[in-house]
Amino acid sequence: FRIPDKNIYNYSNFDQIANNDAIDVIYIVLPPSMHMEYVVRAAKAGKHVWCEKPMAMTVRECQTMIDACRDNKRSLAIGYRLQHEPHTKEFRRIVQNGLLGKIKSITCGAGYRESRTDHWKQKKEMGGGVLGDMGVYAIQGARLAANMEPLSVVSAKFSTNRPDVYRNGLPEIAEARLSFPGGVIADIKTSFAENINSLDINFEKGELKMSPYQAYAGLHGSSPLGEIHYPYEVPWQQANQMDDDARSIMDKRKMAAPGEEGLKDIRVLEAIYASVEQQKEIKVLP
Repeated sequence: FRIPDKNIYNYSNFDQIANNDAIDVIYIVLPPSMHMEYVVRAAKAGKHVWCEKPMAMTVRECQTMIDACRDNKRSLAIGYRLQHEPHTKEFRRIVQNGLLGKIKSITCGAGYRESRTDHWKQKKEMGGGVLGDMGVYAIQGARLAANMEPLSVVSAKFSTNRPDVYRNGLPEIAEARLSFPGGVIADIKTSFAENINSLDINFEKGELKMSPYQAYAGLHGSSPLGEIHYPYEVPWQQANQMDDDARSIMDKRKMAAPGEEGLKDIRVLEAIYASVEQQKEIKVLP
């Protein structure tokens, strides 16, 4: 649906989609600060909703989005392409079935050199900073690798190599240590200053390594069980994601990454911000 207005942030005609039966789903790919408003409006217009990550600015906003879709009997999926991707599914299968024993520790890094300097990613009020963007991949990596939710953010720190771009505490680089049940520790790092792309899971029976972990192509893993490598041809992983989500709507099945999944990441994100601000361990509250 293309809104006939040169100003891409003027969506005064958005709600007219309620009158268009040819539209079944709205995919919200706006800056994070706009996600809640337009997910709610799409749900009230009677459309199913797909929303890009990060889901929203706060846990409260996430819950508002979930409630709006539920109240209007519409589905909500978050744009986590990797949860539909075969390499990710395989390492999750190994974890979930305990094929390498108990997990001891996790390390996950996700980042790239962001060359833009006046994008929403550099504007705090629009949801900018590395943590909400690439940081979600690192948080997801730790959560999916542990197959558990973190109990706390043990410690966290932000830094920047370009203070003229990432101002007023907006993180260009973020690092955090997460604690999980059973004493499992995950160290995560995310960056707009460097290329990092790996997930290492240390098990009782060896190490599973994914590198690259979250690229759009060429994903590869290895463990004592063998290689994790699926040659596949999809122009963009989002095509597979959207096909899966469309089938879930048609078959009335639960989404692979529903709104509740997005909320879990924002809960951790909020705890990381609090840990940096207060310089102490912060519980990740359910």
